[in-house]
Amino acid sequence: MSKKEKSSNYEKKLGTYKYIKRFLDIVGSLLALVVFSPIFLILSLIIKSQDGGSAFFAQERIGKGGKPFMMYKFRSMRMDAERILKSDPDLYAKYVANDYKLLADEDPRITPIGRWMRRTSVDELPQFVNILKGDMSIIGPRPVVEKELEEYGDRKDKFLSVRPGAMGLWQATGRSNISYPERCDVELEYIDNISFGYDVKIFFQTIFSIFKKEGAY
Repeated sequence: MSKKEKSSNYEKKLGTYKYIKRFLDIVGSLLALVVFSPIFLILSLIIKSQDGGSAFFAQERIGKGGKPFMMYKFRSMRMDAERILKSDPDLYAKYVANDYKLLADEDPRITPIGRWMRRTSVDELPQFVNILKGDMSIIGPRPVVEKELEEYGDRKDKFLSVRPGAMGLWQATGRSNISYPERCDVELEYIDNISFGYDVKIFFQTIFSIFKKEGAY
């Protein structure tokens, strides 16, 4: 078989994979939203009862092809989170130096229920809405904010060639324990090895990582 024929067969296989993956994303997200609907209701009431603010948080992320979208989470921070963070110059400097992250136990912005949600990754459940809409996939590189794209340099287009995921190799191998620039290599490794078998492996590795609370901020 010639190199051209092998390339054609690979593209055909990848095309089939994409269609089936999208079908599974739709079915999986619909089932998840039904199954987790009681949790959505309970958490929405608890979060809103704390300060009267919205139970959900939306932040612009960059999706496939560089298209921006609003990614949803349960709100784990106080409504005045930005003011609280910037009111402490030393803490803010630490936040910036640590790839714009703080440990949950030292972050004054996070509510008590928010700490639990982050440790268990329950705050990510609203992303099943993003998956149903087609903004995201169940498995894929984690979506980033525009500033983070700079970390990928000339590999940015490769990173943006697939739908971002609610679960991915970065989460499966340590999440916040892996920072830039190593995170770029991990996310792009997924794209280099993309397949159904790899997706299944990452799915179960991510579930295991969540139960271990590995790298959860």
